[in-house]
Amino acid sequence: MITPAFELSQDPDFLTITIRAPYARVSEFEVCFEGKEFKFYAKPYFLRLALPGRLVEDGREKASYDDKGIFTIKLPKETPGTYFEGLDMLTALLAPKKSRSAKPLIQEIVIFADTKISDAGNGEGEQEEEENEEEFDWEIEQMPYEESREDNLCTSFGYGFGNQKSGVFLRLQEELSEVIDIKNPDVTPADERRKKRLAAEAAKFDPDHYLADFFEDEAVHHLLKYKPWWVKAYAKSMDSQKHSPQDEFDQTAVVSFTEEEREQLRKFTNRTYLLDKKASHQVYLSLLDILLAYCYEVYATEGEKNVESPWNIRKLSATLCWLESFTSVTEVLESFGRRVLCYPLYRHFSLVTHALNDVVIILQLGKSGVLKCLLDIHKIFRENDPSYILNDLYITDYCIWIQKAKSKKLAALAECVQKAELGKAKLGFELDELETAALLVEEEEKELKAAGADISEQQLPPPSQREASDSEDSSSTSSDKTEGSDSDEQESSASEDGEINPLQSVLGEERTAPLVGCNGLRQDTGTSTLDVRNEKSKAALQSTSVPGKLIEELGEQMQAAMRLTEKPEGSPLASDNGWGCSQEMRTSCSAKPRGLSPDGDGDGHFLEVTPKPSPLLILGTTDKDEAS
Repeated sequence: MITPAFELSQDPDFLTITIRAPYARVSEFEVCFEGKEFKFYAKPYFLRLALPGRLVEDGREKASYDDKGIFTIKLPKETPGTYFEGLDMLTALLAPKKSRSAKPLIQEIVIFADTKISDAGNGEGEQEEEENEEEFDWEIEQMPYEESREDNLCTSFGYGFGNQKSGVFLRLQEELSEVIDIKNPDVTPADERRKKRLAAEAAKFDPDHYLADFFEDEAVHHLLKYKPWWVKAYAKSMDSQKHSPQDEFDQTAVVSFTEEEREQLRKFTNRTYLLDKKASHQVYLSLLDILLAYCYEVYATEGEKNVESPWNIRKLSATLCWLESFTSVTEVLESFGRRVLCYPLYRHFSLVTHALNDVVIILQLGKSGVLKCLLDIHKIFRENDPSYILNDLYITDYCIWIQKAKSKKLAALAECVQKAELGKAKLGFELDELETAALLVEEEEKELKAAGADISEQQLPPPSQREASDSEDSSSTSSDKTEGSDSDEQESSASEDGEINPLQSVLGEERTAPLVGCNGLRQDTGTSTLDVRNEKSKAALQSTSVPGKLIEELGEQMQAAMRLTEKPEGSPLASDNGWGCSQEMRTSCSAKPRGLSPDGDGDGHFLEVTPKPSPLLILGTTDKDEAS
């Protein structure tokens, strides 16, 4: 048989059940209801529900079927005006399978003092049970110290929903390191788990990361502007209560489930959890811890789940990561605050306080709001390979259990969280001292900058003098640049002469000494010409400006061209063209400088410096001078 998709709604007089059963055999469809039990059959579909209120068969019941395969069944209530609570808890409505034994294996017996249990089945006994049930004390419970025995080392310690599971990680050692941080949880008691968790958090805390997020909090404030679905649902609930505070039927459902979520609820197997007072108390506190981690993840991703979402939830929840068993609300809040400041990307205390406020809103929305969050967590873990183990340990059981949880206890837990005070000093990281020291350093830096700015302003002259001095500086700078360029050219030419021309000292002596021909006689004629030509060459060298790179290239070429070549002994001093010169002059002749051209008379002339930079001044003589 197939369990069809179904939805329930109500008004003061009727309960409406909508069943989606496509391709069903309508001719064989049957409906049976009596008291709190409802049955539907249309081959191949079968549905049995355990309703929260009683129905009556008085002829007002109606049923219809449309072409889309949807059955709409309208059933009258036994007591008109009765509000049926929890009609969206689909898993809880699916009736559990009957036991094969004649008697139940475990029977819960409740005896009320001076109270008779009514057999009429009108729910009065259940209401009295809720009223007389002992309320939770959300504060820490003090237990006498008991020394651990040696035989406890061989026992297995529980974990999971209500600490009812054990031995799971003995079979899943490969996935252990990827899911939880505690090693060997089956042989590690609860108090030792807590000690190891606190030590790991203290070692993980990074003051630099915290201070960076404390001062550069633009990204955090941007995340806090996001409005998740529960904020909108809570505002809608408040508005509906203002308009019709007494009429529950006119209030629209503030929390709605998607079709995918409804399908997941139908897939869950309905179970009954027998928890003692201590286990029930621990279940509520672990639920609070998981919801806090979920709220942080929603704000950190702005509702857009990513690959880091499973890691964020299980890392921030000590219940999921360290299999922690809490004993008070304060322990839960402190654990969550410490882990937020140690592990995720955004480590800001405002995210902690914001998550606390949002969890209060979720708890005030009732079982529907909590169930919707748990279904989202179940989906996140279901789609992640190693995290699916946490669904089997915690989330699936929570999704089933919350549908039957007491709304009064959720409201009491929300009130306790709202009254709780979580300060930075309780987290144990000396956050106030860190922030105070960082603020002092920041103020000192600002004061130093301000003092430096004041000193610079005092040293500066008034604006009128500053403008005059600026104009003078600009004029002097321009003149200095022109003079500096001329001097730089002279220095560069002089330095290059010293590097390039190895005969500079010889030529300097020839410039100052009287001219002597190759025959050793002094030449008086042409001396004035040499001086004049020297002056012209100096002026040309000073006026010529060549970049440094070009000078270096020219120097290399001149050095390559003016390599000294030594003649063998006994070779004639005169060359083939009749030119006579000394050893130094022979070097210049071998370089064949440009600018030496004899006149028609055959008289030689001194070489002039061309516009291109040349550090050599070459002196040439003619045959007539040699003869004289």
